[in-house]
Amino acid sequence: MAKLKGSMMQKIQRFGGAMFTPVLFFAVFGIIVGFATLFKNNLVFGSLADPGTMWYQVWDVVYNGANTVFKQMPLLFAIGLPVSLAKKQQGRACLEAFVIYSIFLYLTSTILQYWGPVFGVDFESTARTSGLAMVASVRTLDMGMVGALIISGISVWLHNRFFDTEVPKYVETFKGAPLVVLIGFLLMLPVSLIACFVWPHVQDVIASTQNFLKSTGVFGVGLYTFLERLMIPFGLHHFIYAPFLYDSAVVDGGIKAYWVAHLPEFAAARGSLAAMFPAGGFALTGMSKMFAPLGVCGAFYSTAKPQKKKKVLAILIPVWITAMFTGITEPLEFTFLFVAPVLYLIHAVLAGLMAAVTFALGISGDFSLGLIQNASLNWIPLWSTQGGSYILQIVIGLSFSAIYFVLFRFLILKLNLKTPGREDESEESKLYTQKEYREKKQTGSPYAAAAAAYLEGLGGKDNIIDVTNCATRLRVSVKDTALVREDGYFRENGAHGVVKNGTALQVIVGLTVPDVREEFEKLL
Repeated sequence: MAKLKGSMMQKIQRFGGAMFTPVLFFAVFGIIVGFATLFKNNLVFGSLADPGTMWYQVWDVVYNGANTVFKQMPLLFAIGLPVSLAKKQQGRACLEAFVIYSIFLYLTSTILQYWGPVFGVDFESTARTSGLAMVASVRTLDMGMVGALIISGISVWLHNRFFDTEVPKYVETFKGAPLVVLIGFLLMLPVSLIACFVWPHVQDVIASTQNFLKSTGVFGVGLYTFLERLMIPFGLHHFIYAPFLYDSAVVDGGIKAYWVAHLPEFAAARGSLAAMFPAGGFALTGMSKMFAPLGVCGAFYSTAKPQKKKKVLAILIPVWITAMFTGITEPLEFTFLFVAPVLYLIHAVLAGLMAAVTFALGISGDFSLGLIQNASLNWIPLWSTQGGSYILQIVIGLSFSAIYFVLFRFLILKLNLKTPGREDESEESKLYTQKEYREKKQTGSPYAAAAAAYLEGLGGKDNIIDVTNCATRLRVSVKDTALVREDGYFRENGAHGVVKNGTALQVIVGLTVPDVREEFEKLL
């Protein structure tokens, strides 16, 4: 039982590591998006930042360029998953995942284009709540990261299962990646059909939940924020917030447009903002974005192993800045989501409580993002009339920062959670002795044996400068050609010969060269 549990935890941690690969892009680009958003805001920069001005256009270019990783998040995760989960040839596994995921997108799009009404989907609708989205320039079913991870997971499984499958000589061209993608294509046909049948019903459940939320006051605000946070790992949070912020779920035109349009009126009025604009309770999700990161990062740093604190600090500072200032919390949340899901559940609960308490104490507005935009749209223009409420809001936020710190730190230590800086030392790569290496080589695959023979024939690893491959040849640069054996040696060890051009050599291996190169690089 303990062995099974350990194996399962290892798989979960590998999955968490795979998730962290694309997350690395979010921090730096989140900061750029935040500053570009600030510089486009005419409430801060006046007429200089009005749409149509050169200032606005330049920053809009920067904004859209940096926003690429967030607009294409499903694609990023689909390609990133194989980096850690593919057992070999990770580069080819990423390419396979991209092709198979793209096939899924186009198949689903075409099915809905012809038979959308059968599945309850209006393919021609352009509404935010249509259940459709543009993913990798394909208008298709909006499954968010859930769809990307499912398809990429299938792709990785196919890669690990079929990449090394031997095929007859006359169809050897289809060995490896082409075979994996071909099987993936056949599998995507029923998978796309199943997605069209099932996913619209998932979206219907979410829509029913929205109707319930807007009718339950403070409780609804708390539950809304809880669900919005809870759905982020599945890429479904936009189904929660989009009808409220951008559509007419609670006010005409959506909370964001309504708030900006009536901002001068709110700035001139006194009294409870929650009473004047109750719809703004559903835009208090930014409370957890501004104040939770401080407590979370503090807990991670304080519980990290002493020798890893400096490394952890280097990871946490940019994700803290991104989350707090821009409201893009994925970089921080994904650092612990998959390795310590209980913390994420606690995070969602605390975020809901923070929004509910804030709303119950009379605070409302457009606090849906990070500090930069929240201050621009609320604190700066309304401070003269609502300064007391905003000071109370900051006190509430800092109090929850402390709650986050205490609770997260307690759970990390109590449950021995593998948050950043607490990974087991045994998870690091093992260095083999020469004896262990030889024993491993003797029991290895034929590709390993061939690679070892070619390495010896090329003068050993100290004689190798670099190695690449084409479709059939292992291309190697060597330091001293005098150490390279004759053509016959390579033929005796399975090659079709060797081509020499100065210090650049080509060992003609055949279509198994990717496998041989992988083993060759391991030996180096």
